[in-house]
Amino acid sequence: MKNYFLILFIGLSTLYKVGAQGHGPIFGLQTPTLAKGGVNLNAAGMSIATEDETSYMLRYTLFYGITEDLQVTLTTPTMIEGLENAPRTRGNSIMPANGDIEASLWYRFFSNAFGVGKRFESTAILGVSAPTEDVRGQVNVGNSIHGAISTGYASRVWYAWIGGGYQYYLEKDNEQLGDLPYVSLVIGYRPDIFMGDYPKPDWRIFIESLAEFPGDSKIDGQFFSTEERSENVLVGPSILGLFGPWGISFGALFPVVQDLKPNMPRERYRVSLNISYWL
Repeated sequence: MKNYFLILFIGLSTLYKVGAQGHGPIFGLQTPTLAKGGVNLNAAGMSIATEDETSYMLRYTLFYGITEDLQVTLTTPTMIEGLENAPRTRGNSIMPANGDIEASLWYRFFSNAFGVGKRFESTAILGVSAPTEDVRGQVNVGNSIHGAISTGYASRVWYAWIGGGYQYYLEKDNEQLGDLPYVSLVIGYRPDIFMGDYPKPDWRIFIESLAEFPGDSKIDGQFFSTEERSENVLVGPSILGLFGPWGISFGALFPVVQDLKPNMPRERYRVSLNISYWL
């Protein structure tokens, strides 16, 4: 545990003159994209705990705004300690069960601003990833393709995003990890006390939910159900604080529904701490 916090401190201390994506949730899909030429580096410490063990990971995500509505992202992990029986999961950023390197394009294809600071918008995401391990869930794990779409409403006070995604793994050595459909829902609120401009702190509160429905894997073209495949619905709070060019967010998800396979340990929680600096 001490080594985890030491590495987390070193990783977060590297955030210097870079940008954060910003103003949204930790686990759920969202819609904002960076301004043209905007650069963002986000460092996160993540953890998943089951009844038997706990994982720790650092993850760094680089964002670059190609245009106001199109951005590219690259995320890389530093796995500190993994899970022997890890749930198959992902979310707004890949969660610590998955040591994947991923590149994505985010395209905000619809935006309708109305009123003062109010807007509806929708964003599509397309990404490719490469695993940093050879086996996942007792199955050879190959590269994957990920697609998602999110739509939502944002104002100066209220936020809401609903989205869904699908991750498809390519075959490797006659084995293929099962696909992963998932959906997310986020509701956010900005209290009146935080409506002031910088240097006054600005805090937002979110309730986030994530549902995952992993499919069966294949070996030699035949489907089979692995012990690691379990359906989950998780809900939890997160907060986002903005201080001039700096942002800090922390959140946790707790399972409310778990359809577990035999001998699969029950998940207890997921947590993530993000620190960012943006231009």
